[in-house]
Amino acid sequence: MIPIEAIDHIGVRVTDPARALAFYAVLGFEPILAVDFDAVVIIQNAAGVEINLIVNGVDHTGGKNILMDMPDKHPGITHVAFRVADIAQAMAQLSAHQIAITQGPVTFGDGHVSVFVRDPDRNTIELRARLKAGEDSLIPGLTFYDPKG
Repeated sequence: MIPIEAIDHIGVRVTDPARALAFYAVLGFEPILAVDFDAVVIIQNAAGVEINLIVNGVDHTGGKNILMDMPDKHPGITHVAFRVADIAQAMAQLSAHQIAITQGPVTFGDGHVSVFVRDPDRNTIELRARLKAGEDSLIPGLTFYDPKG
């Protein structure tokens, strides 16, 4: 067994660094290093969550995410989920920045509420919060998660 301590960073391949940086800035990420020996821009948020933007992507799928938008279910990491303190506030920020919620808000029956968005390269991101008892009525449009949705 290898004792994993934490997730160190997430690598996300993108086609347009400026467009990706603008999107991830809405989620609180700022560039901390543009690597000079590789096509990588390291971004980080105030909580220390790190994403490595791999800035050499080429779109050969016509804007589709092969893991999420194709009928065949290819193996791979389908999304990353980030915990947020306030899902209603997160939804308001997404709306203020014209970032479409592609699914949600949804509940899983476990006290969590999630919304799913896509970055400019169609990578799927889940924003997830734990609600206190009774708070679900404060989330407009909340439904139970439908895996086909």
